[in-house]
Amino acid sequence: MVSRPSLETATASEPDRFVEPLELGKRVKSIRLTRGWTLEEVSKKTGIARSTLSKIENDQVSPSFTIVQKLIKGLEMELPQLFVEASESSIAGRRDITRKGKGESHPTSTYEHELLNYSISRKKMVPFKTRVRARSFEEFKEWVRHDGEEFLLVLKGKINFFSELYEPIELKEGDSVYYDATMGHAVVSLSIEDAEILWVVAR
Repeated sequence: MVSRPSLETATASEPDRFVEPLELGKRVKSIRLTRGWTLEEVSKKTGIARSTLSKIENDQVSPSFTIVQKLIKGLEMELPQLFVEASESSIAGRRDITRKGKGESHPTSTYEHELLNYSISRKKMVPFKTRVRARSFEEFKEWVRHDGEEFLLVLKGKINFFSELYEPIELKEGDSVYYDATMGHAVVSLSIEDAEILWVVAR
C-alpha cells in the first residue's frame, strides 16, 4: 500500500491575482507595432493608461487578470493569440480525428484509458479519456507520477482527486484541475457507476 505524506491545503486563487505569461510585454509590443498603432491608440482601444501599457511592454509590471481581459478585448484577439505568436513557417498541417469510442484502449486495474488521436506521433499534448474503476485510494500500490503537466476534466460522475502535496478534493461533472504531473496523484470514483474523465498531458 502507498503511504501518503502529511498534506497541506491549497490556497484558493483570488479573482484578480497576477498573471505572468512568458514575455507578454514583448508580445503586446509586437502586436501593436505589427498593426501600426501608437501607445495612445492602444490606450483608447483597451481603456488602459498609456503609462501602464508602456510599463507592460517593458516588463516593468505584471498585468493583473483584469488588465489581460482588457487587452484581449481591445486588441480584438482570443486569449491564446495574446500569449503565443503564430509562426507560418512552422505550420505542419497535422490533423487527426478520433470517433466516439474508437480510441486505443489501455485498461489497468484502476483505470480504463482510451488514448485519443494516437496516430500523430511526437505530440506536445497527449489527450485521453478514462473510465475510473478505482473506488479506494488503497487500490493504488504507489503514487502515479510522470514528467510534464496535466489537465483533468470530469466528464461524468464524481471523483476524489488525490495529490501528494494537497488534501484530497472532490470534483464533480464539469470541474477541472491542472497540476504538475511529477507530483504524485491518483483518482478514485465516488459515483455508483464509474466516473469518466478527460486527461490531457503536456510534455
